[in-house]
Amino acid sequence: MRKFMPLLLEIWREACRHIEISESVDRITPVLAQRVPVNRVVVRRLDLQRGGVETVAVGQAASDTAAERTRSEGTGEQFEGVVNWCRRGEVLRGPVGEVEGFLPGLLPAGLEGEVLAGGLRIDAEPVGVLILVGGTVGIFRGEHESIMRTLLEPFAIALENDHQLRELTRLREAAEADRRSLLSRLGRQDISDSVVGAETGLRGVLERVELVAHSDVPVLILGETGSGKEVVARAIHNRSRRSGGPFLRVNCGALPPELIDSELFGHERGSFTGAVAMRKGWFERADGGTLFLDEMGELPAAAQVRLLRILQDGSYERVGGQRQLHVDVRVVAATNRDLHQMVADGLFREDLWYRIAVFPIRIPPLRERIEDIPALAAHFALRAAQRLGTPSLVPAPEDNNLLVAYPWPGNVRELAAVIERAAILGNGHRLEVAKALGVGMSLPSPRAAVAGESATRWSHRGELATLDAAMKTHIEQALLRTRGRIEGPHGAARLLDINPHTLRARMRKLQVDWSHFRPLEAS
Repeated sequence: MRKFMPLLLEIWREACRHIEISESVDRITPVLAQRVPVNRVVVRRLDLQRGGVETVAVGQAASDTAAERTRSEGTGEQFEGVVNWCRRGEVLRGPVGEVEGFLPGLLPAGLEGEVLAGGLRIDAEPVGVLILVGGTVGIFRGEHESIMRTLLEPFAIALENDHQLRELTRLREAAEADRRSLLSRLGRQDISDSVVGAETGLRGVLERVELVAHSDVPVLILGETGSGKEVVARAIHNRSRRSGGPFLRVNCGALPPELIDSELFGHERGSFTGAVAMRKGWFERADGGTLFLDEMGELPAAAQVRLLRILQDGSYERVGGQRQLHVDVRVVAATNRDLHQMVADGLFREDLWYRIAVFPIRIPPLRERIEDIPALAAHFALRAAQRLGTPSLVPAPEDNNLLVAYPWPGNVRELAAVIERAAILGNGHRLEVAKALGVGMSLPSPRAAVAGESATRWSHRGELATLDAAMKTHIEQALLRTRGRIEGPHGAARLLDINPHTLRARMRKLQVDWSHFRPLEAS
């Protein structure tokens, strides 16, 4: 075989030089034809999922027309025979008719003469077939079989490179489709679209975002529920050097206390009951990017200690692990709670407060930036039309007057819900903003006294209610709709998009008794 070494080196060079299998086969075929009486080289891929053999590359040494790239369908038994033959690493030599009779489905249609066929394997697993086609029967000899065996490995590598390229292309196209779908649902053309209100009510916020985005210091975003904290966190990420890395959001208030360490830092296999495999935590998955810790004030004391450590030097251990791990993650935290007061009350670690509040950004509530309401309403109206498949509508001036007069205890999130409800109530022909806000309407209640108070507290616009009164009304309306249920898929917490524990705390503060909203039991 020494005399064939230059040939094999050239074939290896061409197999590894090109990513697509068709390019490799086109370059290899004329080189191989100088030493082997071959006029066609065919590479076929085994489709183990659908059970078929597909031609993916044809190299032509002679001047006749190349065979079409076809797919061979056969019975399950026939395909299994081809797979087992490939797995054994055997080489077949003989006339086309004899080979087809021995292994139906191995060869593509339209071949004539004699063939040499060998199975292509990666790590002993069958992936395809290499077929050398000679013009006349009896043209191949024993030495050609030996050469064929040496060709199987470089052709298998070329086929695997091509497969990896196709898989990466498929994943990229799927990711791009997901991105387009997400942008469509958000009503945006690009992920870097400007934030609504950036030139008006959020001008100061965006100025601070520009100041801090290019550094890696932690950022603490302060603002009421629904004020747009995640939007600002994404703006920081998109303007940073980490914009090409992941942006992951963790709702700290939704993490079960017993699983917080596992969720944030991961766990090793067998570290606790149910840990059947190693799991990467949120920090590890966000390596090289930004981790957005929403509702950070809900973290218990034990988790605060481990979080402080990873913020100090980027090191941590998985639950049940002994090895020190390191990540490069930029942390952006957000809360609607008064962390400074929580520190004074001993509910939040003072050292973690100083570490996380290096650069605080306060988002003003929607009632403090009413100049943004018309633009936001128009934005949400267009998005609602896309989601509902209706003609595009924008709020009328009288609608904007109603929206500006409302106190918006739920902030931007509530505005989005009201506009979508208005689009639904208008059946695609108009926006029923007044109905969506409930102006002048009384809501049914199992307890008439409570309902009457709730329904009239904000429906008369002569005088704006206090923030606590408006928030109490909003919570009561949610309890009315959910019949006093707080948790679960049909509970008030899900309707208000707030953590149940946070909702209960606010109810205690505002003296809202959920039991008043439960229907009376029949006597």
